[in-house]
Amino acid sequence: MDRTERFYKIEMMIRSRECVSFASLLETLEVSPATLKRDLQYLRERMDAPIEYDASAKGYRFGQQWRGRQHELPGVWFSEKELHALLTMHQMLSSLDEEGILSRHLQPMFDKLTSMLGVDEAEAKELTQRIKLISTARRRVVAECFETVGSAVVKRQRLSMGYRSRSQGGRAGQLRRRTVSPQRLVHYRNTWYLDAWCHDSEGFRRFALDAMEGVELLSERAKAVPLKQLEAELDQGYGIFAGAQAQQAHLLFSAEAAQWVSKEEWHPSQRSEWLDDGRWRLEVPYVDATELLMDLLRHAGQVDVLGPASLRTAYAKRLRGAVDALAA
Repeated sequence: MDRTERFYKIEMMIRSRECVSFASLLETLEVSPATLKRDLQYLRERMDAPIEYDASAKGYRFGQQWRGRQHELPGVWFSEKELHALLTMHQMLSSLDEEGILSRHLQPMFDKLTSMLGVDEAEAKELTQRIKLISTARRRVVAECFETVGSAVVKRQRLSMGYRSRSQGGRAGQLRRRTVSPQRLVHYRNTWYLDAWCHDSEGFRRFALDAMEGVELLSERAKAVPLKQLEAELDQGYGIFAGAQAQQAHLLFSAEAAQWVSKEEWHPSQRSEWLDDGRWRLEVPYVDATELLMDLLRHAGQVDVLGPASLRTAYAKRLRGAVDALAA
């Protein structure tokens, strides 16, 4: 029985019996007297449990103000393993955090979780250092922008924002004002995006938060969109590129590369099969080939693009460009 479970057991025994002797607690918990004393002290001092010793009844009970009333310790329904999992999740969120946007709101919860485990501040910090997420090419988002966008998603309110698009023909890089109805936040490859209905273009769009400027929360309610419709519009492509009209890429990986690539998910709707010679055939949908080509180049020499012809031509052009750059 771990420490968290002992806390729960002590609480339950006192609540059900009203007064429990030290000997009964020892017998049930199967711990040493010193351990039980430490548990009782921790419950009283760190978790504000109204447990006191009644000399006349020779046992432990709740204080006068709690007798006959329901009392529960905060979070005692979590086991030690569950608390460890929550602390791990907290550290993962902190690793995704930009400028402490989330951490300052989550810190009170983190403090409660560590107190339930019975560790001090130094021990808690040491625990979190055992979890590490490595991020590369992270595009940072201004804290105020992230909080405003996050509030709009949760509150279901419209946003007004300046947006500097990276790919818009001759207008690439120009700042344009847009009004959107936020639908969801997406974190992809160390970058935050907002999926939204754009009222200016009358369609679904995916916006990078680091390309936003002057974000303002509007009083109007956001346009309501069924989640299935959103997914059909924005989740059919490969990677972060959105769109409803997807093509199918037919790829054939060598037996050497197949050992590792076969364990990866390139797209939730991918289809694959093993060939008799150990090669691996993969079919994935894509809307824009940009990101797919980047991933294919990681396996240059180990993958053959079977189709469509436009993708095969684009891949060959990338390979020739890489060779030319080395020769220059």
